[in-house]
Amino acid sequence: MCGIAGIFDTRGRAPVDAAQLAAMNLVQFHRGPDEDGVHIEPGIGLAHRRLSIIDLSSGQQPMFSADGNVCVVYNGEIYNFPELTRELRALGYAFRTRCDTEVILYAWQAWGEACVTRFRGMFAFALYDRRADSLFLARDRFGIKPLFYSLLPDGRLLFGSELKVLKAHPALSRRIDPEAVEDYFALGYIPEPKTIYRDTHKLSPGHTLLFRRGAPPPVQRQYWDIPFTPLAGAQSEGDLAGELVERMREAVRVRMIAEVPLGAFLSGGVDSSAVVALMAQQQADPVNTCAIGFDVADYDETAYARSVAERYHTNHAEHSIDSADFSLLDTLAQLYDEPYADSSALPTYRVCQLARQRVTVALSGDGGDENFAGYRRYRWHMNEERLRSRLPLGMRRAVFGPLGRLYPKADWAPRVLRAKTTFQALARDAVAAYLHSVSLTSSEQRAALFSPALRSAQQGYRVDAVFEEHARRCPSSDPLSLIQYLDMKTYLVGDILTKVDRASMAHSLEVRVPLLDHPLSEWVSGLPSSVKLKGQEGKYLLKKSMEAHLPHDVLYRPKMGFGVPIGQWFRGPLKQRLRAALLEGGLADSGLFNPETLRKMVDDHQSGRREYSAPLWSLLMFQAATRDDDLGVA
Repeated sequence: MCGIAGIFDTRGRAPVDAAQLAAMNLVQFHRGPDEDGVHIEPGIGLAHRRLSIIDLSSGQQPMFSADGNVCVVYNGEIYNFPELTRELRALGYAFRTRCDTEVILYAWQAWGEACVTRFRGMFAFALYDRRADSLFLARDRFGIKPLFYSLLPDGRLLFGSELKVLKAHPALSRRIDPEAVEDYFALGYIPEPKTIYRDTHKLSPGHTLLFRRGAPPPVQRQYWDIPFTPLAGAQSEGDLAGELVERMREAVRVRMIAEVPLGAFLSGGVDSSAVVALMAQQQADPVNTCAIGFDVADYDETAYARSVAERYHTNHAEHSIDSADFSLLDTLAQLYDEPYADSSALPTYRVCQLARQRVTVALSGDGGDENFAGYRRYRWHMNEERLRSRLPLGMRRAVFGPLGRLYPKADWAPRVLRAKTTFQALARDAVAAYLHSVSLTSSEQRAALFSPALRSAQQGYRVDAVFEEHARRCPSSDPLSLIQYLDMKTYLVGDILTKVDRASMAHSLEVRVPLLDHPLSEWVSGLPSSVKLKGQEGKYLLKKSMEAHLPHDVLYRPKMGFGVPIGQWFRGPLKQRLRAALLEGGLADSGLFNPETLRKMVDDHQSGRREYSAPLWSLLMFQAATRDDDLGVA
């Protein structure tokens, strides 16, 4: 696992400033502390930081093809590289290393842009072809590995594994994108391909970019999408469960290849427990596992993790987090480079810190909720969808719209008692209702929060456009598949995978994600929705398939979050910091927000009149992440 950086002159062959490129590469030292490498020639500079995992003695980057015409810098793992190596050797290519990086070079020479369709794994790479005078950027199908880029006004392209790599270049514009502010306060993250800056972008998952020197700037090109193609032929539930276990077993197996210590996260939930069980069944030595606990019982799952660890005799480590562990606030802002509001980034950072003390590679259970329909909100949405399907939208808007506006808000109540939220969802179509259910703030709250100047700069833009565009591209008309697809395109990559990548690489830890193995995910997407969400049981087939492998109470207990008590912090130890950040200069004077709304939210939350934990955390993280940026919206 590594970090990449580069500068490419898309118009000519202007010299690359070696000091600037070195500075860009140095800020991602944490991604690859083992080695660094740089290549510079007229019009192109490529840099790399290496975390050695496979072929420790060779595989240095930037790496050139044998003929010297192609050079690559790469971050990731291609798990089928042995098979591709054999195939490319049969085509006449001679390999000098045992690492997967070299496969990319010859795959490009053999298959061109289509080479990415042959790769199984997680990757982000930049490949320079001297003969074609081009630079090719590519990102893996789910976006497990990140890639940022910006085209400067003078035609120079900057790219890197983290936004901080680009921010290290003095010519990068740091003007805030007003649309990204809307997205962030709705979702808690900035969805692909946007960043917080107007002129900087993320390469979207499953997309490539081909820059040809002297040609107009390209657009991102999609090479893969989750298919949701129904499986052919009728199969029994038992047969499907059996096939699922074998497909998961194989996805885990190919991710256990490493020449450094290997382990797994073990939260005590279904997904990570399944991964650990399948690892233990394929490894003679005990699996290294780690878990993070909390001193608040409602957040602590370590007892369930321990039961799995005991069943499989893992080499298990636990660490308990103090409920007042908010010392990482400034660290998180620096880590994520742009506003990011998932408070579970705090324990994620700690579990990566714990894992790195014992291993260099860890397997995780990320992707299970999206693939197998595990989120509670899926159940609520499908219950509402059954009612929506019986009544026309016009009637629902006329009946439930007024009820949603008039009914009192009850954030403190269980979801089943929050009639206001249900009424509001029923008055919308399926896509708008799902967006409403996952949003941290409502459109009405954002309208009150944003200043007139910011709303004017947004020119009527609303986050709805993100979900509507993905919904138009969804290959399935099934209502459950639709919201799974929406999550895979937004929440999975923008929140979950971003959180794990930054937290793990901050500790030079590689995290592998077997449940996002693309052949496995393609097959799972074709399963009937009735075996993913059966009645009120999410992940139904996954749980049935693992009944012989995991304790019943691990599989069928209520789902717990991986959160922290930020609401209590804002009324206690962080009370004054919150007021200072939001009300005393800073955001209040930024021109982006309505000072009266900021004060009311803080006062109402700290007095206990209302619960504003999520939006206040979003505001605090926005302030921390943008304090050095150009916040003007003119």
